[in-house]
Amino acid sequence: MVKEVYLKIDGRVQGIGYRRWAISKAMEIGGISGWVRNEDDGSVEILMSGDDDNINKMIEACYRGPLFARVDKITFLPGVKNYFLPQIKEGKFIRI
Repeated sequence: MVKEVYLKIDGRVQGIGYRRWAISKAMEIGGISGWVRNEDDGSVEILMSGDDDNINKMIEACYRGPLFARVDKITFLPGVKNYFLPQIKEGKFIRI
């Protein structure tokens, strides 16, 4: 079953390679498409889709993050309806 989630990750998640880590982790898990970006408030957002099990593995990994991250909270946001943000491209997980 294909699952799509939109996450907002708060904590010390900018300036420590969280986006690069997220791309690497998505490729390691496999079968995850989407994007990751920094927000002006210091958080990181991830929109991703893929097989239910793979998405759950990625969510679990996002709670830990890379070595120097401190994840305080992850919020599940409603789906993206903003036409300024890119749609998910199948087979791609990118940094925007």
